[in-house]
Amino acid sequence: MGRYIESVCKMCRREGVKLFLKGTRCYTDKCAIERRPYPPGQHGQKTSKPTDYAIHMREKQKVKRIYGIMERQFEKYFEWASRMKGNTGDNLIVLLELRLDNIVYRFGFARCIKEARQMVNHGHVLLNGKKVTIPSHLVKKNDVISVKEKSKNLVQIVDGVQNIDKKILPPWLELNIAELKGYVKDEPKRSDITMPVQEQLVVEFYSR
Repeated sequence: MGRYIESVCKMCRREGVKLFLKGTRCYTDKCAIERRPYPPGQHGQKTSKPTDYAIHMREKQKVKRIYGIMERQFEKYFEWASRMKGNTGDNLIVLLELRLDNIVYRFGFARCIKEARQMVNHGHVLLNGKKVTIPSHLVKKNDVISVKEKSKNLVQIVDGVQNIDKKILPPWLELNIAELKGYVKDEPKRSDITMPVQEQLVVEFYSR
């Protein structure tokens, strides 16, 4: 786990922003950005002007890391977003936000997105009362996400819920902490999503 923490912190420092890959750690003074707000390595504090390609590529990689998506899957999401009505960049971020593993993390049932994915895979999460083991499953308005009764005492769930006050729950979600149950009140709008990403750069990357 120590190596994992170190690797995700390096990602934050390399990007220069908090990616929230390590859950509640990112909300404390232990966050790498708070301690050393520059890229890792002996040349980390040296600055050089990146190329346009590098800027666009970095933004794409940043979005992938935040949501824990592999390249091929990310490309499929982009193609899907481009076929939808409206702004492609907005559509892309909304689709990623609606992933079940992301919702589990948003509710505080897991400490990071990686942990949320494992919880779904192992059957600890219920969607409308039924077990769903596909992290990429997209939730819909009025869906109910809850923790399986036998899983409520898992360390990661207890720890995640205890630190839920450090997070800001999006306005389109509602949480019942006592029952470990969350509700999707509405589909998110781009203005509701506060992740530090510039999705238009991603659109431009794929439009090259």
